[in-house]
Amino acid sequence: MTVLLALDSSTEVMAIALSSPAGEFHFEAEGGPQASVRLLPETQALLAQAGLRLGDVDAIAFGRGPGAFTGLRAACAVVQGLAFGVGKPVLAIDSLMLVAEDARQQAAAQGQALSGLVWVAMDARMGEIYAAAFRVPAPTGPLLEVQPAALYKPAALAELLDAQTEDFALAGSALALFAEALAAPEGGRPRRVWPQTHSRARALAALARQAWAQGGAMDAALAMPVYVRDKVAQTTQERLDARAAQATAGRP
Repeated sequence: MTVLLALDSSTEVMAIALSSPAGEFHFEAEGGPQASVRLLPETQALLAQAGLRLGDVDAIAFGRGPGAFTGLRAACAVVQGLAFGVGKPVLAIDSLMLVAEDARQQAAAQGQALSGLVWVAMDARMGEIYAAAFRVPAPTGPLLEVQPAALYKPAALAELLDAQTEDFALAGSALALFAEALAAPEGGRPRRVWPQTHSRARALAALARQAWAQGGAMDAALAMPVYVRDKVAQTTQERLDARAAQATAGRP
């Protein structure tokens, strides 16, 4: 059986997954600034739990983005170092597709089927959203990208969603943060929503297997994060202006 190791730190949750003959092993913990420190020791601990060494792994997958700038760089750097060290290929995993896969797994666990078009909307900070659309077969089968990842203002994404001509589901952290902006229009068709991720590690493992089966393995030298945004932080004045605007909006 193929042994696949997968790491993702594109969000505030750090996820590691290992598919092996002994079963599937998962680890999740706080990510963010902790990811660069914890990814390597936690990966080694997960391998030890499965009774494996890094050299037993056939390929190493990583969440390529879009997502947190520092987290993406941390995962890519760790995966490249590990892959170069044992001469193994890598697998690039779309971090937004991971959320769509998790929604499908949540639906299956509830005895439901999630299929068709799924839009993923993730908080990108600075009042913006990372979004992409995927075609999801149920209950199994590879997910297909329909709309590539892009960066949107909430109003722009809402306009795009309202213009869709087919039913779709929504998943991702932006649904709670921008609930009013992304709600279905009055009188419109109801949307199935999955605002919270259940297990990024389990979804990561599934997508790693999918990438391997589709021949997605590549040389570690080609492993690069995907940055949808060029600007990764606001200036002090921009933060002050944003707070002032929020305060003004909250006044009666």
